[in-house]
Amino acid sequence: MAEDPERVNELRRRIEDLESEVERFRTATEDALQQLDWCIGYFTGSNRRGIAKSLSVNRSYIRRHLLHRPELPVPVEAAKPE
Repeated sequence: MAEDPERVNELRRRIEDLESEVERFRTATEDALQQLDWCIGYFTGSNRRGIAKSLSVNRSYIRRHLLHRPELPVPVEAAKPE
């Protein structure tokens, strides 16, 4: 099967565009998770642990099921005094 060099180059450009878009979304997701971590810390410090716990559960779900990454310690649990 003969390959059309022009078609191959077009597909390579499309792959590069898609990889760039994936990286852009990955960066946005990481930024959003950092903001969520800040919110969890804020609510924990404001003695609104129920809200912080709910956000922590959401954060864990996002990491496990959407990003396919291992779960990290929940910020509320990490912030608890011993």
